[in-house]
Amino acid sequence: MNLKKTLLAVVLSSSVFFPSQADEGMWLLPLLKQQNMEQLKAAGLNLEITDIYNPDSVSLKDAVVIFGGGCTGEIISSEGLLLTNHHCGYGAIQQHSTVENDYLANGFWAMNKSEELPTPGLKVQFIEDIKDVTDFVKESLANDPDKKEFDFLSGNYLSKLVSKIVGNNEYQNDPFTDIMILPFYGGNKYYMFTKKIYNDVRMVGAPPSSIGKFGADTDNWMWPRHTCDFSLFRVYANKDGQPANYSADNVPLRPKKWFDISLAGIKENDYAMIMGFPGSTNRFYTSNQVKSRKDVDNATRIRVREIRQQVLLEEMLADPQVRIQYASKYAGSSNYYKNSIGMNTAIEKLGVVERKQAEEEVFKQWAEKQGKMQYIDALNKINKSTSEIDTLQKQYTYINEALFRAVEFSRVPNNLNGLKEALKNKNKDIIAAKLENLQKQYEAFANKDYSPAVDKKVAKAIFAAYLQDVPIEYQASIFNTIRTKYKGDYNKYIDNCFSNSIFASKENFDKFKAKPTIKAIDNDPMINYALSIREKIAQIYDQIQPVSNELTLAINVYIEGLLEMADGKAVYPDANFTLRLTYGKVLPYDPADGITYHYYTTLLGVMQKEDPDNWEFIVPQKLKELYEAKDFGQYAMADGRMPVNFLSNNDITGGNSGSPVINGNGELIGVAFDGNWEAMSGDIVFEPKVQRTISVDIRYVLFIIDKYAGATHLIEEMNIVK
Repeated sequence: MNLKKTLLAVVLSSSVFFPSQADEGMWLLPLLKQQNMEQLKAAGLNLEITDIYNPDSVSLKDAVVIFGGGCTGEIISSEGLLLTNHHCGYGAIQQHSTVENDYLANGFWAMNKSEELPTPGLKVQFIEDIKDVTDFVKESLANDPDKKEFDFLSGNYLSKLVSKIVGNNEYQNDPFTDIMILPFYGGNKYYMFTKKIYNDVRMVGAPPSSIGKFGADTDNWMWPRHTCDFSLFRVYANKDGQPANYSADNVPLRPKKWFDISLAGIKENDYAMIMGFPGSTNRFYTSNQVKSRKDVDNATRIRVREIRQQVLLEEMLADPQVRIQYASKYAGSSNYYKNSIGMNTAIEKLGVVERKQAEEEVFKQWAEKQGKMQYIDALNKINKSTSEIDTLQKQYTYINEALFRAVEFSRVPNNLNGLKEALKNKNKDIIAAKLENLQKQYEAFANKDYSPAVDKKVAKAIFAAYLQDVPIEYQASIFNTIRTKYKGDYNKYIDNCFSNSIFASKENFDKFKAKPTIKAIDNDPMINYALSIREKIAQIYDQIQPVSNELTLAINVYIEGLLEMADGKAVYPDANFTLRLTYGKVLPYDPADGITYHYYTTLLGVMQKEDPDNWEFIVPQKLKELYEAKDFGQYAMADGRMPVNFLSNNDITGGNSGSPVINGNGELIGVAFDGNWEAMSGDIVFEPKVQRTISVDIRYVLFIIDKYAGATHLIEEMNIVK
């Protein structure tokens, strides 16, 4: 029997489409009682569902927050103390770091509240309310004579419906409240989320990167792992306990709920659940969509990011100032670079395309039997449309990854038409106002985390790859200029950008501001580059859009068919950065024949990995001393060893970083921070035998806070359960 027939047999004999095992699923909290109550209890939950989520009262949900723009955090004290990952707090740690006070390298600990560092731009969001508004949205769409074809997924349209439900003034005039309606299941269901936003968030503690980022790029997505990936912040409110802009008069938030922290430890098969905000999954992908993700999006990202990261790393290792400037940018780029490599490897190794093809055969057979040919048509359209736009999608991904993201001067201010018009009309007042605004834009671009010298080196490396990989007919128009005006010498063109552009240096900008001219704007090489890139992106987008529209409509119908095929079985929607719960157990796994991975690691592994000549594996002297003395305090395991990381078969993805790992009693036992290499295709297909969540044991977090940092006052404000 060939692979496809074998997989089809597996699909026909199992519930592959609609799994109900405890380990798979990013479940919506309002549907837990309906979809998951029996499984939760059977898995080991000792709480009631209303202890996890209660729309009418306080529950564990109220202690889980959105941290920053793309992570999860949890409240761990009655004084608003917040725990998240070190890599989630990385940008804030970098923001406060200088060469003289390098908190990335040395760590930071506020020994009292007056030392906690305000962090402008950082916000924390609590979910106040979740409502099913499916009937209202569908009724509104049905009765709207002016509706457009894609309003069912349109953020603007759904935002207008929010105002109809709650009233314009109630939410639009409150800067600390955000209410949004989001589509689920491809627009077959809708929920409205009310969020309360706190933007006075202060940095409290962070271990040095040699602890919080131990293993760095080499260990990222790998097991065994030995990283204490955590950082601490505190949420502040006004004296009435409400969100407020930063003020010295603000006080620590008195939260509705915070987590108790367990020192009981973990053992194999213990119940473990995670609440958080998974960012994006594609579990409803068809086989052609999987191929496109692998061969177009991931392959392009791998190619471009490898080039950029090599330049960045060389510059960072050579200059402490550059290391601080580019730490967060490098980490973010590297994370999804390696993710893309792992995903492609797993797609091949685990036969994901073939499995999807087998699932599609089952779906077609069901639809034909039911006489629902529209569902088969939808599936065929998805696969056809995906293949049709692959060439365009590759161009779009390449130009976005390379010419826009990697080359930072693509983001110089470029819409200067208003200034040009004022210069043409010689209106001094308008010219002065436009120049002041332009200066703010320039300063935002050339901020403290930007190095022109680094950007120049990255640009030269990226241009070389782009010209090699992208045919002339697909290239942005600026490359025609390079071929004609610079005889194809892109290095000369880039040198000109950094010598003569208005935005190449403060001196250049000040010179232009003192004597602005239309000619200087029109001839500026950086402005022309930025305009060319935007023009090309818009051009490709316009070409993709008609086919993409067909694809969107087909996906809506296809998922409708899958839900109908489920016939009442519990089906979770794809992740979209909304609050979810996943539940399972603490488990080891067997990644390959003859290899078994234990479910936890200890501090011994940190010492075994130490390499003083490799920046990724440096161990701080104090941590070595604590290890040698076995001075682990109350945080040690029963046998005296110090636990570090552990595995569970929970279903998470990006956005879950920093999520609380919770035992059956609702107590905090760890902080989720990663997935494992063998299951990097997990955003598309969950792999129950090998898919694992990697978490830092809460006992290791407390040990670092207490014994390593000496910040015992933070331990004292937590409710620790022994």
